[in-house]
Amino acid sequence: MFPMLRLYEDVLSSDGAEAVLPALPRMIFVVHGSVSIAGGVLRDGEAWSGEGAVALEHGREGATLWRWELAGDAAAGVLIGPRVVTREKLIARLETLPAGRLLMRGDSVAFPPGGCAYLHRHQGPGIRCVIDGGIRIDTRGRSTSYGPGGAWYESGPDPVFAQAADRPTRFIRVLILPVSYAGKSSAEYLNEEDKAKPRVQQYKIFADMPLTASSS
Repeated sequence: MFPMLRLYEDVLSSDGAEAVLPALPRMIFVVHGSVSIAGGVLRDGEAWSGEGAVALEHGREGATLWRWELAGDAAAGVLIGPRVVTREKLIARLETLPAGRLLMRGDSVAFPPGGCAYLHRHQGPGIRCVIDGGIRIDTRGRSTSYGPGGAWYESGPDPVFAQAADRPTRFIRVLILPVSYAGKSSAEYLNEEDKAKPRVQQYKIFADMPLTASSS
């Protein structure tokens, strides 16, 4: 049975209440607002990752969160608490997981206006979600454009070309990679003439979390 990677959007009201998540490998990214988690406070643009059960306390201004979770089957972690609205944005069955020990990487990728990522592939599958700007993704003979809040799945092995819109663009993603790629780029450029070209995109890694055997 293939594991599932799910992306949720959680909207928490500004009442200071507590919500609880069961144990699963996950990354939580704060789109807007603030939330207390695992003894710290996360604000706009910050992220947390972990595998254990965890409680979230709403900040005074509330919060909108994007939450990626890896489950061994179709079961999903439900955010349990008062005045919480959860929407499942995307679910993917990970049929192209690499062999061996794995890690969950959460990061952001930013492009200048009109920037592109030349034809490439990655060392593992993942789900992306646009937070600023817009992007066109060409893969498997199709072109699809995404604006803020738009999410898509990439298998890893399938070649992809990405073209940013004419404004600054950034997306947040979670990938499942071989643990040997901790701190390293997972992209492999496929055309020889592109390999020496400068890269315009900028990366920020939020988490490179090795997964326990039971998680993967």
